[in-house]
Amino acid sequence: MSVDTIASATWIRPHEEDAPAAGLRPAYELSRDFELAMVPESATMAVTAHGLVEVFLNGVRVGDDELVPGFTSYRKRLQVFSYDIAALLRPGSNRVEALLSDGWFRGRHGFERRPDGFGDETALLLAIEAGNVRVATDAAWQSRASAITRADLMDGQATDFRLVEGDRPWSPVSVAAGGLYDDRDRLVEASDVRVRRIETLAPTAATRPRPGTVVIDVGRDINGWLRIADLGPRNTHLRLTHGEVLDADGLVSMENLRAFVFATGERLPAGQVDDVVSAGREGEVFEPRHTTHGFRYVQIDGVPGGWDAEAVRAVVVHSDLRPAGEFACSDERLDALHDLAVWSLRGNACDIPTDCPQRERSGFTGDWQVFVDTAAMLYDVEAFSAKWLDDLAADQWPDGRVPTVIPNPAGDGPSGVVFEDLSAGSAGWGDAAVLVPWELWRHYGDLEALRRRLPSMRRWVEYAAGAAAGGRHPERSSSRPQAAPHEPYLWDTGFHFGEWLEPGVPPRPDPTADHSIVATAFLHRSAALLAASATVVGDGEVATWAQGIAAGALAAWRAEFVTTPGRLAIESQANYTRGLAFELFASEDRPLAAERLAELIAEAGGHLGTGFLSTGQLLPALADNGQVETAYATLLSTGIPSWLGMLDRGATTAWEWWDAVGDDGAVRGSLNHYSKAAVVSFLYTHVAGIRLDANPDAASAAFRRVRIAPVPGGGLAWARAAIDTPRGPLRSEWRVDDGTFTLEVEIPDSTMATVALPDGARRTVAEGRHAFTASLLNPAARSEEAT
Repeated sequence: MSVDTIASATWIRPHEEDAPAAGLRPAYELSRDFELAMVPESATMAVTAHGLVEVFLNGVRVGDDELVPGFTSYRKRLQVFSYDIAALLRPGSNRVEALLSDGWFRGRHGFERRPDGFGDETALLLAIEAGNVRVATDAAWQSRASAITRADLMDGQATDFRLVEGDRPWSPVSVAAGGLYDDRDRLVEASDVRVRRIETLAPTAATRPRPGTVVIDVGRDINGWLRIADLGPRNTHLRLTHGEVLDADGLVSMENLRAFVFATGERLPAGQVDDVVSAGREGEVFEPRHTTHGFRYVQIDGVPGGWDAEAVRAVVVHSDLRPAGEFACSDERLDALHDLAVWSLRGNACDIPTDCPQRERSGFTGDWQVFVDTAAMLYDVEAFSAKWLDDLAADQWPDGRVPTVIPNPAGDGPSGVVFEDLSAGSAGWGDAAVLVPWELWRHYGDLEALRRRLPSMRRWVEYAAGAAAGGRHPERSSSRPQAAPHEPYLWDTGFHFGEWLEPGVPPRPDPTADHSIVATAFLHRSAALLAASATVVGDGEVATWAQGIAAGALAAWRAEFVTTPGRLAIESQANYTRGLAFELFASEDRPLAAERLAELIAEAGGHLGTGFLSTGQLLPALADNGQVETAYATLLSTGIPSWLGMLDRGATTAWEWWDAVGDDGAVRGSLNHYSKAAVVSFLYTHVAGIRLDANPDAASAAFRRVRIAPVPGGGLAWARAAIDTPRGPLRSEWRVDDGTFTLEVEIPDSTMATVALPDGARRTVAEGRHAFTASLLNPAARSEEAT
């Protein structure tokens, strides 16, 4: 095991007399020579770092992983990567070199782009076992600044190839000890899901808006970097500015990606700028592997005459997830929407599930909470999510609160930054502690994984329930001095983001706002799913306790917010959607609530009005409660706000704001946030009809039991989807011809499927291929199975 291999190595730091300012720090080379009498049949290397590290043996890069050792809660979990290196060794003299930069450990991070989140030193820990020869980091290693003159994940990378020349002096490394260095218990085996260079894209266009400047369009928003093989003659200085949009002059604009300091309002630079200076040697290639960027366009300044844009390629970089889902239908716009969701996930699955690949690059809990179910239909995200949940548990506060971003540079307690600390524990964000493990259980069925998450899940519900019982909102206390019996379960205190970014509703990051209709709904949901999880793993005591919390929160939500059957005191599409999705309305009232939701959509001109938390739940809430036509009409609506409206305005990934590109072409916010792309789960569950049990036990989780129930509509003539499940491929394909509905399904081994046809017929089938027909013209007609 890699942790065992590295156990006796010593932490070392590069020689760094005066560390430059954040964003301007170089990458350092650390090296050592060693002798081998002969090359053994097997040899391994284990490595980790405070920072990002690449290792080279005899001039050859070890492995193809990027951004090693990945992003984790470094104070409690630091990954160790292991490699088979026998093929890179040679008899006699060998040389091991490591290239070490700031990375997430001490580089800039988050909305306010603060540096030194985990420490103000970079360090390396490495060990090689080659037969009876052992080489490990110790005081004998040497270091020097590299040709990478600055490297920061947010600011970018600068490389001066002229520095490769000559005999640059080496200095002894420093041995590092004390604090984190001495804590070997935090060393863990690296996740099987690694960040890699996944794909290379040729530019779709290259323009020259002014002398000396070329603007590259790679055709879509991606996460990664440019690789440039033509760096020009010696001393050519190319500057690469990465962004998502162009200004009126055809240059890259960064204005939509600039954040600000919450306390002062000071606007911050957007970063994402690389520099490279050519030494004029044949074969020089610039590929900035110590940073990443979220971009579609790259402005390259300093281009000499005769420069060849054909030498440029975009490298797509993200976690190497196994594709799982496929979808297609007769409406190409929905195919494009599915593609948008896939690329939104690809752009934000860079070792952790990020909110965006350019401005923050943080593991916002709310983002993965709303998208993980959809993500699991598109890719295998089990191990990817498990790694992130380990960090969530590590950074959960002692009182059960969950920070807004995971991994959290402040660790498992306050950071001292007012807004950061205030927002920890927001409903819908902190609920990721429960909702993400539950969705993984539904999709992958790992009982031990669910059992392992239960303590973290319980701590979150304890916190939320305690917050609900521990106070009253001042306005409620003023208008109703005597607390109502249901109020101990009404969560109306503390900071909450609320629905967040509803169309036409300015965001209010205000701790005095009353978001109890949202928070109480999530308290019920998390408590109910904690109870279900505890039941699955056989913890009756936790199940009973959580059921009591869920029942109390349900009663409080109904007492406080339901005025008449199917009507809410605080009306919004989001509140009705959540009430239906979380089964907060009484069963007999759900059709009325869905009818009112459809009316609100009609009042909005046929457009959706949901924000961050409930957008992915909107269409199922309508379709499952008698409003299929409205669901399809909303899915296929155009203009702003709508999904197709984003596509019509050039989106290749989902936007943060529904109106991110205004009628005048002005752009605001990130153009690559995946939360609104959660709608594509509807394409699988309702259009194609592949549905998991909502509350599976061990006998039905992980596609052991499924329901195939397509809901044709929207003028679609055909649709098909496939998911590569833990049991094998599951497929559903249907078409409509002259009023006849034909469905073909493929059921994997060890799966039982209930097939529900549009005419009301039901069939239960096991593994294999099956075909069905039904009349859409005569609902009374019964289907016949054709085998």
